[in-house]
Amino acid sequence: MHKKSGLEILLSVLLVAALFSGCAGMAAKPTEQNFNAPVVTLDNMEVAHAFGYWYFSNKVAPTKGKPDNVGAPLDLAFTFNLENPNPFPVQLENLKFSVLFEDFELNTVSTNATQWIPPGATNQVLVHAHFDVRQSLLSLLVTGGFKLKEKGTNAWAALEKWWTGIPNYEIPVTVSSGAAVFKAGDMVKVATFEATFP
Repeated sequence: MHKKSGLEILLSVLLVAALFSGCAGMAAKPTEQNFNAPVVTLDNMEVAHAFGYWYFSNKVAPTKGKPDNVGAPLDLAFTFNLENPNPFPVQLENLKFSVLFEDFELNTVSTNATQWIPPGATNQVLVHAHFDVRQSLLSLLVTGGFKLKEKGTNAWAALEKWWTGIPNYEIPVTVSSGAAVFKAGDMVKVATFEATFP
């Protein structure tokens, strides 16, 4: 009888353990109450490509090709952490943000590169922002003229300062109006973010 009781206890323990492990293995389902917006933070910004500071107007004859208003390109790569606090996976659908050099908005970039983020995990996404002196000049002349004047500078001086200072990480670059769209099941959440680097 003692042997039978020990066997019954062992089987009971195994059955309870199997039930608990089965419940633990069941994935939580997203609901409006338990779906928390993931957290987006800027991990790093690096200068992916910089080619100095220069500008040629369309009055300058090039060695090859047709003359045009062209300026030095600048490519910045932003790495964001995507932290999923939920007990279920979420999918990044879209991430969009504006880039400012010293409080002057020069570009808005986005990525539609979707990715799944496991429960309780943190993934990263890399987004490139491309600039060139010509397009940045036009943006400054249209939207930043008065602000430049208030700061006692002009578009050309600001562009030269940025194109020579940003590659050395001497100028603050701000990510503003950031919004990331996440999906879980049929529900959607938007996470907002802002940051300045360095």
